[in-house]
Order: sequence, then C-alpha cells, then structure tokens
Amino acid sequence: MFKKFIITVFIFCLSVPVFAKNVSGDWHNDLRTLFLRNNAIIYVINMRTFSAKDVNGNDIIDENEESGNFLNAINELDNLTKMGINTIHILPITPVGKIKAMGTAGSLYALSDFTSINPQIVSPNSSLSPVAQAKRFVKECHNRNIRVIVDIPGCASYDLFLTHPEYFVKDENNNPVIPLDWTDVRLLNCGDEKAVNDDLLAIHKKYIDMLFEIGADGIRADVARLKSKKFWSEVIKYARSKDPEFLFLAEASNSWTEPLSKYGVNTSVNDLFDAGFDGYLGSYMNFKNMTTSKEFISTVKNDLKLFKKYNGEKSVVGSFSTHDEVSPIQIHGEKFSKMILWLNTTLPLNSYFVDGFPTGDTYDYEWANKLAPSSQTDDDYYFTHNGQIDIFNFSRKPEGKYNSIYEEFVLANKFKNYYASELSTAKFVSLKSSNPKVFAYARVFHNMTIVVIGNLDYDKAQSSVVKIPHFKPTNKILSLRVQQNLNNVYSNGKISANLPAGDIQVLMIRHLVF
Repeated sequence: MFKKFIITVFIFCLSVPVFAKNVSGDWHNDLRTLFLRNNAIIYVINMRTFSAKDVNGNDIIDENEESGNFLNAINELDNLTKMGINTIHILPITPVGKIKAMGTAGSLYALSDFTSINPQIVSPNSSLSPVAQAKRFVKECHNRNIRVIVDIPGCASYDLFLTHPEYFVKDENNNPVIPLDWTDVRLLNCGDEKAVNDDLLAIHKKYIDMLFEIGADGIRADVARLKSKKFWSEVIKYARSKDPEFLFLAEASNSWTEPLSKYGVNTSVNDLFDAGFDGYLGSYMNFKNMTTSKEFISTVKNDLKLFKKYNGEKSVVGSFSTHDEVSPIQIHGEKFSKMILWLNTTLPLNSYFVDGFPTGDTYDYEWANKLAPSSQTDDDYYFTHNGQIDIFNFSRKPEGKYNSIYEEFVLANKFKNYYASELSTAKFVSLKSSNPKVFAYARVFHNMTIVVIGNLDYDKAQSSVVKIPHFKPTNKILSLRVQQNLNNVYSNGKISANLPAGDIQVLMIRHLVF
C-alpha cells in the first residue's frame, strides 16, 4: 500500500510547478536562508552565451548575429523554472580588458571597471540603459522566484593597471604582478590584515551598490583568498547593513593550500568564514579523481565538521562541475553526469550546475584556439580551455545532445524542491560498504530514509554488501531513478548491491530510522 502511495506522491511532485509566480511584484530576498538550509539549486550562466543567437550554427557569434544579453536572456528563464532552478549565478557582468587579453571578446574575469555593466551583454536594440536592462532581467528572475548571485573578479585587467597603477601589487622591479599563469590579469593590492587599501575598499563598496541597484541577492567572490579577512569583513559588513539576507559565496577550497603569488595574501577558508562568508566552493571538484569510498565520504564529513564550528551557519556548493572544470561527459561520460546530479540532490550541500550540464555539453568548439578573422581584443585567436564552457569569445549557447540527462535533471531537482524542508534537517549517515570502490550513505528524516549507493569504478561493474542498521526486507523501497532496473538482494540489516560501471542507486525507504 505504501509503495503505491509514495509513487503517487512522487509522480505528483514531478507534475506540479516547482515555484509559484511572484505575482505581487514585491521581492524579499531570502537567499542566505535558502543557502544555509542547503535548499539552493544554483545554475551558472555566462550572460554572453546564455541567450546567444547562433543563426548559422557555426558555434561562434558572428558580427551579424546577436550575442547573449540581459534582455534576450529573459526568454530563457521559464526553461530554468521547468528544470527546478531557484538560483542563478551570473559570471562577471563588468567590462573586460582588451589589452594583453585572452580570446576575441576577452575573459569575463579580466575586469576593467568595477562600477559599470559590460556593454557586450547589453542589447543594442533597446533604449534602456545598461543598468536598467540588468535590473529588468533580475526582476524577471524574481517574478519566477529565482534568486540572483553575481560574480566579482578577484583580479583586474592590464587596461585598468594602465589607468590606475596604484590599485595593483608591484614586484621588486615595480611591474604589476601576474598571478599563476593568468597573463590577462594583474594582482590587486587590497591590503593585508594590518591595513586595507581604502581606495579599493571604496570601489568594492560601489560595486556592491551597483548590485543592489539592479536587485541582486548575493555575490560570488572569485579567488576570494587573494583579499584579506580584514578587507572582506569591511565589504560584507557594508552589504549586510543594506540587506542581512545578501549572500556571500567564496571561491575557496581547503584543497588549495599553495599561495597564488608570493606577492599577495593567501587567506584561509576559516578566515573567510570568520569575515562573514556564508559558504564556499569546497573540494568536490576532486571527486572526478576519487577511487575509494573513504576519500569521498571524508570530504563530506570534513565539511560537516567545519560547519559545526560555526553552529551550522555555513554551507558549501556541489562543485563537482564548475565553469573551471572539464565537462563531466569528457571525464567519465554520461553516467558520471548522472552520478554527480544525484549527489547534488542528496548530499548536505547546495546544488550547483553550469549552463550546458543538463544536456551534456562537451564544450568542444571546432574553432577553438585557431586564428580568428576579427577580434575585439589584441588576441587574434579564439582562445579556450579545452572541454570548458567558453568565457573568452562570443560563442554559442551551451547545449548538448543528452536528453536522458535532462530528464533526470528535471526529476532530481523537483524531488529536491519537493522535499526541501525535510532535506534541510536530514541527518547524514555514512554506511559501511564491503567494497572500497562502492560508497554508501543515508539521509535520515522523520520515518523515511534516503539511501545512496554508488560505484566509483567507471570501467567495471562492482558488487558490495552495504550494512544498514534496522533495515528489513519488508521495508517499502522506492528507486528515485524510476527507469533504473535494480539487481539487489535485500536481507536483514544489509543490501547486497550490484552496480554497473559508474552507476548510482538512490533509494527511498519507508519506516527506516537510525
């Protein structure tokens, strides 16, 4: 009887809209609360490509075609709602440098001005100002109950250095410092723990003012560790005085220990949290290289231990696939995309997906790194990072050909939204697996438990006995991956799971309480 009931409820939750329209027009930011409850489902977009009109299908936006912009992007929002997205993370919207640049449009992270909108993402067919266009886009997001996070670059372009050399760190030869191999940007001198650079602090506050003007709900700080705890404390305090719900997400990870430059600061994750950041990128980008359950489960537990120090007032995103990472399709294929999709859904974190993920874009561009017929920068080549979403050129809208990923993407996100309140308080329990290549964990809430079992071997099938306290074969079980044929054996206190290469099982079990 229960199985019929839960299937009916699950099908119902997939058939109803995820969000009601915000018909009143009054928007009250709740992003920080949503994030700290791990209920955010974040979709990362590059505004230059998100709504690009590649009419001739050559993957590049030619001069007679329209690049993505705020107004065209409004037409894409209903599809995000259908996919269950409740938060958008927009990659930088500030103007980009054209000198010593990378790519024919310039990297989104080569900032040339903190206080204006990139003209490349403004519609030339509208009389609205750039800020007004951005404001309209954010308003349309809010009308669909979609929150908006905007990125702020961690460094700045050579163009800005030429006009304001006092903003930058200099080496012993008085040259601006290039962090790592990022040759199109220079290291900003925001100060250290003794004193902040007041000029750059004032400019960052003006950037915050611009975000409030367009109605944004939060900020994602690129390479946040390049600025000191003292600096971020001032910026965050300023923003929170305007809106206590304004989110601050740090691009930071405990996996990154080496300084980006001997000339700059290297602020730790703990110091970023102490400064007021609500969350960070975490270390899930390392999942692609993990081969044992211990490695993976330790990552989850380390985050939970860290957040406990802050009374649970911090969280993390599922950084399995970011705009800095190679497409999951290129790493381990379609099965890998589906695995990290369900991990985003069931782990105690905020879901995080890059534009193109739902359909399995490989981010392969035929023209990549070839000579371009024209350029808006001093780079004559279509520079790209192989297998990563393009942030350097005017390229097509991200879109792959894997409909099966899209179907599960919609299903998983709607499930997460439907059970948002339960998942926000569900206990995480690691489960013992007899096979080190097979991980298993549970999320426990009320009289129901979600059990997740995954095979980290992407080449071979693996079997494992997973011990589950109090489990009985009479417990009602539903596979959330409804098209999956399970080949499990159920007995008291354990599940003998048989998993194809790279497979993941997501089981909802009634009356199983730890």
